[in-house]
Amino acid sequence: MPESSLKLQLSNLVKLQTVDSEIYALRLEKSLKPQETQALEASYEEKKARIAELGKKTLDFQKQRKDRELELSSKDEAIKKLQGQLYGLKTNKEYQTMLKQIQDAKADYSVIEDKILELFDSSDNIVKEVEKEKARLGEEEKVFLAEKKKVDDRIKIIDDRLAQLDAQRKQALQEIAPKILTQYERILSNRDGLAIVTVKGNSCGGCNMFVPPQVINLIKMYEHIITCEMCNRILYIDEGA
Repeated sequence: MPESSLKLQLSNLVKLQTVDSEIYALRLEKSLKPQETQALEASYEEKKARIAELGKKTLDFQKQRKDRELELSSKDEAIKKLQGQLYGLKTNKEYQTMLKQIQDAKADYSVIEDKILELFDSSDNIVKEVEKEKARLGEEEKVFLAEKKKVDDRIKIIDDRLAQLDAQRKQALQEIAPKILTQYERILSNRDGLAIVTVKGNSCGGCNMFVPPQVINLIKMYEHIITCEMCNRILYIDEGA
């Protein structure tokens, strides 16, 4: 290929690379965007689960309280029944035995009452905790939705820019020979979106590998496309620099 022709092709590849580098960076940024809200979403969902769990505890305490209230009512009936039988006893021993049963039943009654009060307190405490968690969840939701909107807005901007770049790329492709384009795109896909790099000093701009003077001379001759021996990227000399 004539020097002027290859030089022009390399210049066109550099222009294409500028477009492709931005495309690669934007696609990478877009792929990472969901991770930015995952931590907030996880915290938000964790608090929702916490509230649901507290709700289950509240229902459990309510059930326990109703069971205890039924037990208390049953114990009260038993005490009244024992007291009703008390005055029909004939011996002192039977009377003392019945008194002991009544005292034990009253002691059980008192224990059940205490348990009901504990359940009331526990239920009230959980209700208060639920209210606090709901308030925190409301703030968490605001933060989560605000951050999610930021991410969604940024993704929209990225998509719009990618559409512009795609149009620019299609136009740039028309200026590059098919064989050279095939080589370029193969390297592009294998080297993280960077296929053509300038030689800086005596180093490859892609991998910093030393580029011998004789290779630099070959690049300047523009007879063939020269690639880096280490990273296989196309090398060029930025004569403007």
